Amino acid sequence: MIRIIPLTGIPEVRADDDLAGLLGDAVERAGGLEEGDVLVVAQKVVSKAEGRVEESDDVLEVILREARSVRRRRGELVIAETEHGFVCASAGVDRSNAPEEGWVVLLPRDPDASAARIREALASRFGVAPTVIVSDSFGRAWRQGTTDVAIGVAGMQPLLDLRGTKDGRGRTLESTVIAVADELAAAAELVLGKAERVPAALIRGYSVPAGDGSARELVMPPERDLFT
Repeated sequence: MIRIIPLTGIPEVRADDDLAGLLGDAVERAGGLEEGDVLVVAQKVVSKAEGRVEESDDVLEVILREARSVRRRRGELVIAETEHGFVCASAGVDRSNAPEEGWVVLLPRDPDASAARIREALASRFGVAPTVIVSDSFGRAWRQGTTDVAIGVAGMQPLLDLRGTKDGRGRTLESTVIAVADELAAAAELVLGKAERVPAALIRGYSVPAGDGSARELVMPPERDLFT
């Protein structure tokens, strides 16, 4: 049975805070880590701890600076590709839950490395290395609303490749690749949320694809991109 456990009691995170320590304290309050646990951490607290916040009276300038390229623009809405390769609104620049009015939060420079640091610190503290996912809310082509996706991972392969296996009727699957890291991020978001101030959750009871992958593997290769 899969369980999603919100990690509560984490204070407002500021630059240079020991995020792994704060997460570890919350994990202890939740009963500790178990082998196979997945820790999903909201991007906002990762960015804040890493100092990826700034005051600006020109948010568009910040968006364009953070963007590798602008894919679409309609009024104030900018869909941009970040330096990581992610295609998202405003190049990931966000004013919600910023430290102060007039401030913005940027994406971590290397979300995979951020996830790896948290994993290493928790492994040292608990003797168990959880899979770690850094999540963020993205829109999707042809679908209303946002859902959380993985922008950083550590301790897993983000994709589950089922090509070559058989379906229930014995037919060989030719193109099925599951975005497991995104599915776990979206599942955790059910107990997170900007208003609830719960920035992290444990997912227990799911066996992640083993390995040491990168969230950038989830980015659609240019030759398969039908929306550019």
